[in-house]
Amino acid sequence: MQMVQESPEMTTSEWELMRIIWTKGKATSSEVSDLIQGKKAWTESTVKTLLRRLVNKRALATEKEGRRFIYLPQVTETEAMDQMTSETFARICAMKKGQELVKLLTETPLSQNDITEMQDILKQKAKTAPSQVACDCLADRSQCQANGCCQ
Repeated sequence: MQMVQESPEMTTSEWELMRIIWTKGKATSSEVSDLIQGKKAWTESTVKTLLRRLVNKRALATEKEGRRFIYLPQVTETEAMDQMTSETFARICAMKKGQELVKLLTETPLSQNDITEMQDILKQKAKTAPSQVACDCLADRSQCQANGCCQ
């Protein structure tokens, strides 16, 4: 399976369907519809519309099997997650990214292995970390500081 270079932008609803297809590897619209019913009260028509959008965005490809279409991911889950996370964090002031990470850590269930890996990374980063990360909201940082946006 050839994956696209860049993950397409997906809505929250499209992500729900992609998560099913990434987990299964491939699926028909009926399978996706049946599986999403545990989370959402969507009609099969809604599911087919979302699947068609994902095909148009090249996040999914189709193979015809008899009268059915099989949907296959064209972007990996990791690629999509990495791109979404990078885009989200690019919108946040550099000075406030740490606060958001702390919030995520507080709210996110983590395995022992995840925690150990994060601790190791943080120990390494602490060796060269600045005492404060500079604001990057405006090109002229003196205006940013004067307006108090990064307090």
